[in-house]
Amino acid sequence: MDRTEFVGSQVGGESVINYSYTDMPWRLMMWDVRYFFTFAWALPWVIWPVRPCDGDHFDELSFTRENLWCMFIHAILVVLQLFFILMLPLAVLFPVWMVALGIAVFFAVNRLLCFFLNGKTITFTSDPKYAPALEEHAHEQWIFLNGVAVGEAWLKSNINRLALTFKRPVIGVHNRTTGIIFDVVECLIQRNFGYATSDIRAAYKIIKEKLYNPQYTKVVFILHSQGGIEGGLVLDWLLQELPQNLLSKLEVYTFGNASNHFNNPHRHVDAQHVEKKVSKENTQIPTTIAEIPLTDSPVETHGASFEVNRRVPTLTSLSKESSASHATAYTVPASGRAIAHVEHYAHTTDFVALWGILHFVTNERASPEMPRYIGRVFKHTSPRGGHQFSQHYLNGMFPLARNSKGEFIGCADRNDFMSSVIEVAEAGTEKDDLREAVDYTWSMIELAGQKGNIAGGEVAVHGSFYERDDIDDGKVRVKDLSRLWQYRNGRSPPDLPRDLRRMTLE
Repeated sequence: MDRTEFVGSQVGGESVINYSYTDMPWRLMMWDVRYFFTFAWALPWVIWPVRPCDGDHFDELSFTRENLWCMFIHAILVVLQLFFILMLPLAVLFPVWMVALGIAVFFAVNRLLCFFLNGKTITFTSDPKYAPALEEHAHEQWIFLNGVAVGEAWLKSNINRLALTFKRPVIGVHNRTTGIIFDVVECLIQRNFGYATSDIRAAYKIIKEKLYNPQYTKVVFILHSQGGIEGGLVLDWLLQELPQNLLSKLEVYTFGNASNHFNNPHRHVDAQHVEKKVSKENTQIPTTIAEIPLTDSPVETHGASFEVNRRVPTLTSLSKESSASHATAYTVPASGRAIAHVEHYAHTTDFVALWGILHFVTNERASPEMPRYIGRVFKHTSPRGGHQFSQHYLNGMFPLARNSKGEFIGCADRNDFMSSVIEVAEAGTEKDDLREAVDYTWSMIELAGQKGNIAGGEVAVHGSFYERDDIDDGKVRVKDLSRLWQYRNGRSPPDLPRDLRRMTLE
């Protein structure tokens, strides 16, 4: 049965993670190896389910010529790399020159096979037939960083799928594969030693250039799998070097994130103090807010039709006002963090997500000084909950629609995942579960009073997007909280106008 849970940063049960990404690398490696075997039961879901292939040629495991070629090369690489690893202990039985020659031959063959997958180019741009460059999106730049075992053909399919879904051109930064097994080894090195490979450096260069370019007011960074590790390292560098007003342009969305941390610090210490106190009733949150009308226009809201409200809202006042507001009035809080928006999407049967984001975000910290995994998280349990980007994540969460001829025309406006009801905290625990108070949310929005309640308690809405027509029944759905969903088919979520956005940074 499908179910979806919404999680803030570092919430969960009684288990405690007693290490962090700032610990000794050998210690991090030891824990990673341990939890690799702990979650090994989910390894088949890296490729399972093989069917359906609702995205046709976009799907990684569909029977196209390019996909079959990629799968054939990967099968050879898996056999060769397993044989190489198993034979390493026997190297002590042979002369040094023979071992050196064998290793050299193996890596030469491995590199040649990987060249057949990767090609020579490290950056790609989506095909204009899926999303031509439009004037209304000229201020945006979308960038994608892929995950494990992705060659040139799959990367092109991924960025074309994104372009078709969101109707924006997408730049793909190629995280080149060295074979599935060696890619996992590379993940361990990147995650535990902070080693930056060439694709990490390329992504950093591209994003930094786009953020400094005055043409762009928004840079959307989408990450998958190992791309979450690499993207996390890129963000660490950006947070060290870039001015706050440039970082506020950035939005990050991840799928099946394999990283062990995700940083996004507060801009002001006051915001951090507010987050610690927000669980108390009637805590006042000093922030500038705006009521912005939502339209069907694909153009981002930049007009003057907004009302700035500088009063200090409380939990109670926000609850009352949100219930009484017009169905198309969206409340957009000024983000208290350096990066404007961070969202994570993860399947609960995806091995990479279990080993990465779901392990680190759903456990309590042993110490308040330990790093946190920042960003709202959508945990989805589904029979089709595998790891492949297009076939499993996008087909399940952002499925495509077809016209009368059977051709893909964009993202379907309704699907089971986005319409699924968010599982909420038990009555009385909503305030304790809230972690991203200033980031996107001020408080729980009490909706149950409209048409009854759920189990005698309140519904906690940890998000800034809601429509009364959809949640008058007291049920909050994924589409009410997902910012990325607001971008489908060329649309844009309600945002603070540029002048107001600058004002909140002062």
